[in-house]
Amino acid sequence: MFRMMLWLMTLIAGIAVPAAAAPAPTAPLVLAAASLQESLSAAADAWARKGHPKPVLSFAASSALARQVLAGAPADLFISADEEWMDALAAKGLVASGTRASFLGNRLVLVAGLRNAARVDLRSSRPIVAAVGAGRLAMADPDSVPAGRYGRAALTRLGAWAALEPKVVRAENVRAALLLVERDAAAFGIVYATDARASARVRVAGAFPAGSHPAITYPIARLTASRNPEAEGFRRFLVSREGKMIFAKYGFLPR
Repeated sequence: MFRMMLWLMTLIAGIAVPAAAAPAPTAPLVLAAASLQESLSAAADAWARKGHPKPVLSFAASSALARQVLAGAPADLFISADEEWMDALAAKGLVASGTRASFLGNRLVLVAGLRNAARVDLRSSRPIVAAVGAGRLAMADPDSVPAGRYGRAALTRLGAWAALEPKVVRAENVRAALLLVERDAAAFGIVYATDARASARVRVAGAFPAGSHPAITYPIARLTASRNPEAEGFRRFLVSREGKMIFAKYGFLPR
């Protein structure tokens, strides 16, 4: 009888104290260049459909995001629209070793509002200087934002920067520059081809020759401060063939 009671008590104790459940995975935080809004959101959705927590995405100019990381802001992944801002983080030991990869490219274009029918030959300075005339040219800030840096390099190579600099409206990022053209606050804007494709309110007035500016590249890396195991999985997904094909649908150039 005593043995029977002992057995029942042991059985009940086993039922009453279940094994502790493993903690649920948490979503990684991704800081990404403003030009990636639609494409990276689609990639995050695809990753979530695989059973992972959907990554939290924060978009802004690469310069602004890099400065946040340099100031100690917590994040798991960083995707820049140029190599320089990733270099700045790497120089401070903030990029996890072996995780940096330049996985996308883009093109630089001149956009105009839908009511502006101008076609601009961007192989020399005269056509764009004449087209802008007394109007305004919207660009991401050429002193810090990648799209603005590429744009200034192209205009300098064409010999048009000195004439156009006083007419430039500097925006905080490439999407803000696009918005100025959409709202007719600027006659033209310099943006990425993917930005022009994402808007139904602008048209491409001309494409800058690839050799007129440094190659447009998007590096991605996991940050050393990241402690989220989901971050590396999402990074690998983005640089995989499957991930790159998502970006290709939005006009990016997989590398």
